[in-house]
Amino acid sequence: MTLKLLALSSLALLTNAHMAAYHKAMYCFNGTVAGQVNYNNDDPVSPLWMLQKSDYWFHHFNGCDEFPPAPGDFLELPAGSSFTVEVAANRGVTSLSFNGQFATEWGDGQNHPEDYSIANLAGAPLSGSDCIGSPNMHTQNQSMAAGTAFAISYQSELSEVTIDNLVVFTVRYNTPWKRITSYDVPKDMPACPADGCTCAIPDGCGEPNIYMQGFKCMVTGATSTTPLATPKPPVWCEEDQSTCTQGAKQILIWNQAEGNNIAVNGFDLSGNAKSPAYNSKCGFQDGAQNDIFGHKTCRKRMVHKPVRRRFLFK
Repeated sequence: MTLKLLALSSLALLTNAHMAAYHKAMYCFNGTVAGQVNYNNDDPVSPLWMLQKSDYWFHHFNGCDEFPPAPGDFLELPAGSSFTVEVAANRGVTSLSFNGQFATEWGDGQNHPEDYSIANLAGAPLSGSDCIGSPNMHTQNQSMAAGTAFAISYQSELSEVTIDNLVVFTVRYNTPWKRITSYDVPKDMPACPADGCTCAIPDGCGEPNIYMQGFKCMVTGATSTTPLATPKPPVWCEEDQSTCTQGAKQILIWNQAEGNNIAVNGFDLSGNAKSPAYNSKCGFQDGAQNDIFGHKTCRKRMVHKPVRRRFLFK
């Protein structure tokens, strides 16, 4: 009974927090204190703004990248199918803590109307930016949710992952929204190394900051050996889709002290300040990103022709 009361009092302070994707294969799943399990873990939730790359890259500023998942724990990515994570403000309101007793359809552990919006808050708070305040999804309704994404690097070691080998492979429009969120995997995803790939959920959520969580992941059911292409920076292309970056794209890095790969100013077509996100405004399609592959490498077969010798007889 004491544990339950402590859990409730801790969670009550976090209903206005930001959001993260929870799965046992995430970095800092148990928090950022060695030897302790934090069932109310919200360490990966803090947004990243105006940081050096060494601090924002895989959420290093609070040590999240220093706590890898347990050996053998992978986020499985079935080629041609989908995978699911729990998007929430706190691990305590997911199925991964307290036997799921505080989990609801929503990422704050509360109940909200199906048509939840700033016009139908049903008693929930409004944020300081006139958006839904709980959970803090930075949107006024589902249709305005900016979109979320997952990216993959075929490097097993986090230290080997760079902006040039981390490719966005799936996008889900109109998220974050409810707790259970699924993403589609391209059918041509090649297999990972034996020690797995590294994945990231690098979201912006319509605010002038970013998020960057790390996961150990593994492609399952792979049949293709075609590698992913080297990703290019996305560009703002809402006004003219023909100017969007084609093919494999990098994650969005913006409003950081260094390493930004996109810059915007002015207003979008709806009259709001431009905010790069994982949707058509930056050239990302909903679902599996099937245009991210390079060319299969093959060796030319050497054909040995017999040498004809000419003999001169006198």
